[in-house]
Amino acid sequence: MTDRSTHEAAPRRRFLRWLLGGLALLAGAEIAWLVASFLRPRGRGDGTLEDLIVAGHLDEFAPGTVTAFPAGKFYLSRLEDGGLIALHRECTHLGCTLPWSADEGRFVCPCHRSTFDERGRVLGPPATRPLDVLAVRVENGMVKVDPSRRIRRVAYHATQVTRP
Repeated sequence: MTDRSTHEAAPRRRFLRWLLGGLALLAGAEIAWLVASFLRPRGRGDGTLEDLIVAGHLDEFAPGTVTAFPAGKFYLSRLEDGGLIALHRECTHLGCTLPWSADEGRFVCPCHRSTFDERGRVLGPPATRPLDVLAVRVENGMVKVDPSRRIRRVAYHATQVTRP
């Protein structure tokens, strides 16, 4: 009787060894994939064509308007004087996503009520610094924004506005 139970246990042990080996290989492959994903460079962030978002033709943005670009996580603000500034959509207080309120003519943080104007300047606390900006360029009438590099700023300066 012991011979028979030992004989029946052998295929079961072989199957369990095979199953555990397969699971170990699968776990090793997953760990290797995670490490490779972590080490792979994301984007150069140097404003090359693969980093830029083509927002559209300059004529598509009327002066005094703010246009959202959810894929790039920014707003493109066309100022009354025709200048352009791309504002990152995160509040500088705690990183909440800011909606643009066209009725109020400003960004109002839904978390803590910080407010910013169309240039990203702080209008009301608790935020203490303006919204981060992204590089904007106008080439042959096309507006292009580089969302790969956020530029942290401590104050607003007219030089941050792109003039077409």
